Amino acid sequence: MSDLCTPTFADLAGRLGFSCAETGGLVEFRSPAALENWTLPVLEATIVLGSVLALIYAIVRLRRHGDPTNLVLWFGATAYLFVIEPPLYFPSAFGIAEHVDTMFAHNVFTVDFLWARLPLYIVAIYPLMATLAFEIVRMLGVFRRYGVLIGATCVGFVHHAFYEIFDQIGPQLRWWEWSVDNPLNQPMFDSVPLPSVVVFAALWPMSLAWCVQFFVGRHVDAGTKFTGPQLVWRTMVIGLAASAGTFVLPLPATVFGMGSDTVRGFLYAAELVVLTVVAVVVLVRQWTALRAGISGMPPYRNRMVQWYALVYLVVMALLWATALPDFFDATNGVTANGDPIGNLWYTTACFVMAIATLVATMTVPRGSRIDAPPELIAS
Repeated sequence: MSDLCTPTFADLAGRLGFSCAETGGLVEFRSPAALENWTLPVLEATIVLGSVLALIYAIVRLRRHGDPTNLVLWFGATAYLFVIEPPLYFPSAFGIAEHVDTMFAHNVFTVDFLWARLPLYIVAIYPLMATLAFEIVRMLGVFRRYGVLIGATCVGFVHHAFYEIFDQIGPQLRWWEWSVDNPLNQPMFDSVPLPSVVVFAALWPMSLAWCVQFFVGRHVDAGTKFTGPQLVWRTMVIGLAASAGTFVLPLPATVFGMGSDTVRGFLYAAELVVLTVVAVVVLVRQWTALRAGISGMPPYRNRMVQWYALVYLVVMALLWATALPDFFDATNGVTANGDPIGNLWYTTACFVMAIATLVATMTVPRGSRIDAPPELIAS
C-alpha cells in the first residue's frame, strides 16, 4: 500500500522515528522493546487493560442487572471511532484529499492496524475514556437530576479533564505527531491543536453521552427492557448520531471563524468555557446536595471505574514526572530532542479537575438519594 504513504504522513512518520514505507498490512505486531521509548508500551498496556475491564464490567452489568447502558456506551464509542478516524488516515481513499490533508500520525506500537495508522490503544481509548467520564457523572446522579443535555455536558467536562492530561504530553513523548502546517489544526495551543482540546476532548464525548442517554440510558432508568436487536440498532444509531453531533457542536467556531485563526480560536475557547462553567456549577451543586444527606436509596456505584480512574491518573502522573526534566530544559517550546511540549499549567488544572470529580464519587454518603425531587436540591 505504498500509494497510501503520502508526503505529509511520510514526513510525520520520519519525525517519530519510523518509515511508513516499511509498514504494511491490516494488522502488525512488534516487540515492546522495539518501540521508540519505554513510555509507549506502558501507555498501551494501561489503556488496553482499562478498556477490557470496562467491557467486562459492561457485560456483567447487563447479565446481573439487565442494564445495557455501559455496553451500548462501549460499543457506541467504538462505532464512533470507526466512523471518524479512517477518513482522517486515508483522505484520498475517501475522496476528501482536496479538503483534508493528513492531520497527524501515530507512532508505531506493539499492535497496529491499517498500515500503522491505527494503534490498538487508540481503539481502546475511545470506550475507556468515555466509560470513565460517563460513569463518574452517572454515579453523581446528574442524569437523573438534570436530564440528558446537562448530564452530557458534564460528561464532556469530565472527559476533557482526563483526556487533556494524556493529550498534552503525547507529542513530547512521541506518541503521535501533529501536522502543524495543516490549517485544520489551527490555532495551536502549545503542542496541541485547540480544535483537539475542545472538539475531541470535550464535544465528542458530550455528543456520545447525549446519544447514549437519550436512546438507551433514560429508558433503562425508567424500567424499560431492550431486546438484543433493539440494542444493536440503537448502538449503530448512537455511533452515527454522535459523529453528526461532533460536526454540529463546534459549528460556531468552524463557520464564524472560517477566515481567521484568531476568531476561530476565540470561539473554540468560548465554547469550552461555557461547557466548563455549566458543568462545574452542576457538579458542585449535585455533590453538595448528596453530601447534605438526602436519605433514601443508595446511589449507583461503579467500583471498577473509581479504581481504574485512579490507576490511570497515577500512571499519567508518573509519565509526566519522568518527562519534566526535558520539559523544563526545552527552548522555545521544543525539547533538546526536537519534541514539542504541552502546557503544564493546563495539565495541572486538568489533574485537579479529574481528581476532584473522582473523589466526589467516593465521598457521597451511601444513604444519599440520587433521584430525590429537584426541589430538595434547590433548597
